[in-house]
Amino acid sequence: MVGEREKVDVEVSAGELGVSPATIRRDLDHLAGRNLVVRTRGGAVASNVAYDLPLRHKAARNAPEQQRISAAAARMVDPGMVVGLNGGITSTEVGRALATRPDMSEPTGGPSLTVVTNALNIAHELAVRPNIKIVVTGGVARQQSFDLSGPLSQLFLDQISLDLVFLGVDAFDPVHGAQAHHEGDANTNRLMAARARQVVVLADSGKLGGHAFAKICATADVDVLVTDGRADPARVHAFEEEGVRVVKA
Repeated sequence: MVGEREKVDVEVSAGELGVSPATIRRDLDHLAGRNLVVRTRGGAVASNVAYDLPLRHKAARNAPEQQRISAAAARMVDPGMVVGLNGGITSTEVGRALATRPDMSEPTGGPSLTVVTNALNIAHELAVRPNIKIVVTGGVARQQSFDLSGPLSQLFLDQISLDLVFLGVDAFDPVHGAQAHHEGDANTNRLMAARARQVVVLADSGKLGGHAFAKICATADVDVLVTDGRADPARVHAFEEEGVRVVKA
């Protein structure tokens, strides 16, 4: 609820969830103890790391749009490809969409697809798929996410090549490029993009034109943007002027 609304009220939440206000207060105190919320008079608000909640705590604010984006992205993959997936909700949905494609489940005598990822949750979900080869980048797991980053990731990524990489980003601007909130994520994403023949950015319309702390790559380094139908036409045109093909899901 905090992830969806940015703030919650004890009495309102108790009514919605059918529990006592005391239960809500205890839960909020527990979340505050983990730095996931900040307690306020009568409720709580998202903490300053709320953008980086673990996926099991973070709600997809634009779930239908993100599902359409991930489905459109998954259709860009051909069997036999080597595909990179970074961390995040939309990238996770791409992995799920690929795993359930019928042509990725047909017996071939070898992997139908190779997925390289720095996201432990994606690796965990796809590892049970016998026709998908999972390769994890290595690195240090961040406490507030399932992503791996750091020098060990660079050592690995320097040795491989990807057919395409899907990058879930925190912001994408025609002038300032693709960006992430955390510099470690940005660096790993930058390395994945540099090793890919095709770079595909996944960003719902709310992230277009926005800004985040660390730059991943320039707009000119992105081949395709997959976004939703609410994307502003003028902004879409600005990306196309920079040579980015825009796909509206």
